[in-house]
Amino acid sequence: MLNKPNGTGIGRVFKAYKCSMQGFSAAFKHESAFRQELLLTAILLPVSFFIATTGVQLALLIAALIIVLLAEIINSAIEAVVDRVGLEHHELSGRAKDMGSSAVFLALTLCAVIWGGVIYDVFLATSSLSDLFNI
Repeated sequence: MLNKPNGTGIGRVFKAYKCSMQGFSAAFKHESAFRQELLLTAILLPVSFFIATTGVQLALLIAALIIVLLAEIINSAIEAVVDRVGLEHHELSGRAKDMGSSAVFLALTLCAVIWGGVIYDVFLATSSLSDLFNI
């Protein structure tokens, strides 16, 4: 059996952790959008503990923030690979970058919907949905 380049067992876990930290560092160093979204997360994460009234609401608020960061890192990875292949304009390269950007847009939209829904439930809802629809 061949040895895997990233090792096996606990050594692989530590190597994976190191690679993940290098990825975070690269995103922070080279991607202004990631820095902006990380700042947004740093502001909204503590706010989520004051807004949420249940564990599920808290989990949703935090997960929405993490999904934005996740989408941005994947988008940045796509852009880096496309740029590595070549900087000349190519329809497929543009399409890949646009799709990555769309993923970030969808993540931000999801985040806004979740935060809006939780804020509505906590601060604005005066009746249940069943009352609204006479159920």
